[in-house]
Amino acid sequence: MAKRVQVVLNQDVRKLGKNGDLVEVAPGYARNYLLPKGIALRTTPGLLKQVERRREAERQRLIEIKQQAESMKTALDTIGLFTVKKPVGENEAIFGTVTSADVAEVIQAMTGKEVDRREISLPDINHLGDYRVEVKLHAEVTAVLNLRVAAQ
Repeated sequence: MAKRVQVVLNQDVRKLGKNGDLVEVAPGYARNYLLPKGIALRTTPGLLKQVERRREAERQRLIEIKQQAESMKTALDTIGLFTVKKPVGENEAIFGTVTSADVAEVIQAMTGKEVDRREISLPDINHLGDYRVEVKLHAEVTAVLNLRVAAQ
């Protein structure tokens, strides 16, 4: 089996890795394609330290983002009940429906923080009442809200 060479990528390479990744490739691939085009650099002790510092900084950034999502979940849980007002017809049926944009607007009005409407999943809401809504704040953090649809 052929010897493998370690290189650090300078840019994203499909099916190989992302910028800053340490990858093992065939010597010919490195020598004939990656190194001459400037896509990768040969590994050196200094470059390996730089890669480690970059990884640590990225890990800290991801932890920070998750902590912000956790604090947002705590804020949403503290508020407890969110109310959306809609015009009502007969039999407590609302005109139109409650959309994720309506819910995002109510959350922003009550917390002052913006939530992406695409991350809100809610059931079909056509009548007055209480509903449970899920808001995905992070890949690992999901908040469940109590939503009350009231007459305007």
